[in-house]
Amino acid sequence: MPAPHIDAQFSSTLYTFAGKDVPWLAKLWATQTPDKPYMIWEPKEGDSKTWTYAQFWAEINEVACGLIAKGVKKGDKILIHAENSPEMMIAWYASSIVGSVAVTTNTRCVGDELTYFAEHSDAVGCITQPKFIQALAENAKSLPWFIVLDDNSGEAPTAEETAYAARYDRWAKLYGQGKEAPARPAEPMLPVGIQYTSGTTSRPKAVVHTHANALWGGRTGSQNLLMTSDDTYLVFLPCFHVNAQSWSFWSMMWCGGTVVLQPKFSSSKFWELSLKHKCTRASMIPFTFKALFSQAVPEQHFYKTWSTGVKLHIIEQHFKVTTFATWGMTETVTHASRSDILQDSPEMNIGVPTPGYEFAIINPATGKHCEVGENGDLYLRGTRGILLFFEYYKNPEAMKKSFTDDGWFQTGDMARLEADGYMYFADRDKDVLKVGAENVSARQVEEFVGALLGMGVLDEHAIVAQKHDMLDEVPVLFAIKSPWTQLSEDEIRQKIMDGCKEGLADFKRPRAVYFLEEMPRATLEKVAKNILREMADELADKEKAAAK
Repeated sequence: MPAPHIDAQFSSTLYTFAGKDVPWLAKLWATQTPDKPYMIWEPKEGDSKTWTYAQFWAEINEVACGLIAKGVKKGDKILIHAENSPEMMIAWYASSIVGSVAVTTNTRCVGDELTYFAEHSDAVGCITQPKFIQALAENAKSLPWFIVLDDNSGEAPTAEETAYAARYDRWAKLYGQGKEAPARPAEPMLPVGIQYTSGTTSRPKAVVHTHANALWGGRTGSQNLLMTSDDTYLVFLPCFHVNAQSWSFWSMMWCGGTVVLQPKFSSSKFWELSLKHKCTRASMIPFTFKALFSQAVPEQHFYKTWSTGVKLHIIEQHFKVTTFATWGMTETVTHASRSDILQDSPEMNIGVPTPGYEFAIINPATGKHCEVGENGDLYLRGTRGILLFFEYYKNPEAMKKSFTDDGWFQTGDMARLEADGYMYFADRDKDVLKVGAENVSARQVEEFVGALLGMGVLDEHAIVAQKHDMLDEVPVLFAIKSPWTQLSEDEIRQKIMDGCKEGLADFKRPRAVYFLEEMPRATLEKVAKNILREMADELADKEKAAAK
């Protein structure tokens, strides 16, 4: 008998989730635990609403029938441009039943960014909220149809929004077209969702997730945190990002748990809702910690873990909850690294590789593995479409640049392995700003400002991060005024601020414009952004002191 030739990639995609997809998982719990709550909606004002697994399955089937009636078919892309809301999640899971691809986009984006999302994704239609419909209709003209929700994540629309939304079909149009969508054979490697991520390029990249990605995210995420059906995840981070989508919703559905969904984070309601629903899990970012430090911590609460990115003992001591050290990104689907929930670990570590993922930290100068304690470029390997995203949609150049010939994905992050066996972040590529929970490409903002002002206004300009009490860092602009312009510094500053307000998402807009006589220089006459960052922080301190 000849020795078998086994293709590892083929075997992984064939066997890992054979016969399973997202609808399979939703139907499983609707059958096994029909009366168990899956999603609880907690709007800013008004009554909460609960969907059991059976109710959720029934509703996503009815909306799937509505999508089919709109002409949506397998493989089509549906733009979902909405803030956290039950309709947003119902639409996403309904799309998975149809076999279409839900494209969830950042609602803080405006203007040309909306045009890009609609045209690049080839979306056949859009589901959105009253507050966004006019901007979408004016900018995303390639979209054949819109469905407009009744409210803005639980808040009533303005009279102007209501009048504009009246031109389009409303959410109710997706109901009454049937109760159960036609059964479709499970295809684990079929794309189910697209999320746009800024990364380090000017234009956002469209990260394609398959049904197998979603199942992997749910299974791995819940296992990393030792979750069970008794767990309840409080979700307030935006569902158009992978954290809320995968770490929370997919993980809870895999283990049969419950999600409590809020429109956004509220420090005043955090503990109230946490106690009301006996929440056991949450994903936290620095902003949420800082906001909660002003709140009294209940003597007893139900939290087992907070996913915090790095190990933070001060958070554990103050809030009486275990912090989960982890690293991941949209492309890794879920936590690619993890700490052990049952064991303590060193401060600020990001864990060890999650089973299944291969890690490598490479010295960019030598191309060899870094020594212990040496910072290097972080690479990752795993089966695409399962452990890693399937592809960047319509972007072969980005795929070629991001993957080595033997399948290693270059993450763009830097890390190091210490003698204690744990990984730690090194300095991140500083051309990518981390504004709250959002990635901002400095290059994109610089290009936007250059196009906005045109020739002859600025000789040079650069975007860098400035420290911020709540968001950690925000973008600021350093510029050299051209001697040929008739505009004053104040006029240029106002033109930049007004133009960015019209054309960039709010988290991408420069918070300040500082004028210099000359830029600090590094080797090869490049702008020394490290010096600009130091200058930005010094200016922030001076402005803060002057305000007191």
